[in-house]
Amino acid sequence: MKSEISRAWWKEGVLYQIYPQSFKDSDGDGFGDFQGVIQELDYLESLGISMVWMNPFFESPMVDNGYDVSDYRAINPRYGTMEDFDAMIAGMKKRGIKFVLDVVVNHSSDQHKWFQSARSSRDSEYRDYYHWWPAEKGKPPHRHSLFDPEGGWDYVEESDSYYLHTFAEAQPDLNWENPKLRQEVYDIMKFWAKKGVDGFRMDAFQFASKDTTYPVFPEGHEKDFIKWYGMRPQLHDYLKEMYKEVMEPYNVFAVAEGAGSTLQDAHDLVDEARKELQTAYHFEYVDMSRTPEGYKLTDFKNVFTKWDEAFAEEGWLAVFLSNHDNARLVDRFGNPSPEFRRVSTQMLNTFLLSMRGTPYTYYGDELGMTNIDMPTIEEYVDIHAIGKYKTVLAKNEDMDEFMKVLNYSSRENARTPMQWDDTENAGFTTGTPWKKVNPNYKEINVASQDKNPNSVLNHFRNMVKLRNEHEVFVYGAYQLLDRENEETYAFLRTLDDKKVLVLLNFTNHDSALELPELKQINKTLISNYEDLNNANGKITLKPYQAVILSIN
Repeated sequence: MKSEISRAWWKEGVLYQIYPQSFKDSDGDGFGDFQGVIQELDYLESLGISMVWMNPFFESPMVDNGYDVSDYRAINPRYGTMEDFDAMIAGMKKRGIKFVLDVVVNHSSDQHKWFQSARSSRDSEYRDYYHWWPAEKGKPPHRHSLFDPEGGWDYVEESDSYYLHTFAEAQPDLNWENPKLRQEVYDIMKFWAKKGVDGFRMDAFQFASKDTTYPVFPEGHEKDFIKWYGMRPQLHDYLKEMYKEVMEPYNVFAVAEGAGSTLQDAHDLVDEARKELQTAYHFEYVDMSRTPEGYKLTDFKNVFTKWDEAFAEEGWLAVFLSNHDNARLVDRFGNPSPEFRRVSTQMLNTFLLSMRGTPYTYYGDELGMTNIDMPTIEEYVDIHAIGKYKTVLAKNEDMDEFMKVLNYSSRENARTPMQWDDTENAGFTTGTPWKKVNPNYKEINVASQDKNPNSVLNHFRNMVKLRNEHEVFVYGAYQLLDRENEETYAFLRTLDDKKVLVLLNFTNHDSALELPELKQINKTLISNYEDLNNANGKITLKPYQAVILSIN
């Protein structure tokens, strides 16, 4: 069996995501920076992770926290200099950590020189780098915008035309149907690959290709946004071109944000023989945790199992539970109360790191960082949250209910400063932090957990170590057990003669389960409780207990 496995370093590693302006501030300006990351390279190494993905740090007006790029080859001074970047990359390489760059090329900033020229004249050499609708043809066919309640077209007086934007009006969509634009993007990727970047995360890439005849879409189509706006067939031609130009010659990998609407869409992106992307992540299980009402464990299990089974033989997926676009892991899938925060975060990290696929963990989740309470809209800076607020307000919907859901689910929950210690501002900055530090930093921080063997942090380290030492967690087959159990998630991972049983209690009370595999226990590989209540094939798991057993 081992000879049949298609091995790759990006399958075998654990990826750690850093939101740069919230990680560590070295100069007291309130924003995280490269030198701050350099100061914490030993910490990153101590986690056992082998890849870092960092959100955008390019030159940007910061309308959407860097996802509006005005110069793809320049560093935003907020984060430091190119020399600082080079030093950070060198420090990571020295510690065996590879670097994944966030590439934002579905759109640029409206301050990019391409767009500034394109908007000024229909004769601009960069005009066809973007999507335009001449005003003499009347209003363009409606396009939904994910951030702008007014829609996806905005008027520009200088050239008497409308430009298209899927996100904010300050983020005009790039025209991937133009070969010159595509070559510009490949050249940008080569620039960073030559600087030592090992991989690329392609932001919003499933939306990059557009039908430039701009047909009329039916009313209400935006309810199935990906179907109408994503995964056009032409996208695959562009990805094959990118693979040939960038991925293959520079030996880098790429992960797509999003995987289309279907399992086949995902396969068409990442199956090895297609020579397009190497891995992708989907949003199906993320979407089930958008409201405070929570989710059903059977639904959660079924989604993960469905995707695993679909990719058991071909293709590769990323596995994640949180990132910069979602609220904190423990609030959405665990229990953030003081009584259960530690064990439920440990349980979730055990799950994440024992599944097939490349695990993506988000800064602070190795500590059990939680949501921050922000009950009023005045506290929000995120353009997405403010845009949604305006949309709901315009529709005269229930604003109290909207704010309740926003407070729970807003991505701003995931962007609070990293909690390093119990000093002022959690040791993140000596200045005024760009975003308020979560008040619970006195209890939840690196310093308090570093030497505590039972902490969330050290459980995370131990779990990463276990994954790194046992190939069964990477390449082993996955088999769901006891599917209809609404309290516990049990599954097997098997590779050759190695077999492990993963048991996870997703509840705040004891939960018993009976499995024939429990009669074959060899030893306990990891647990977030000291004891294991097992008697002749029947086990009682404590609240949020997570245990991995080697079985015969």
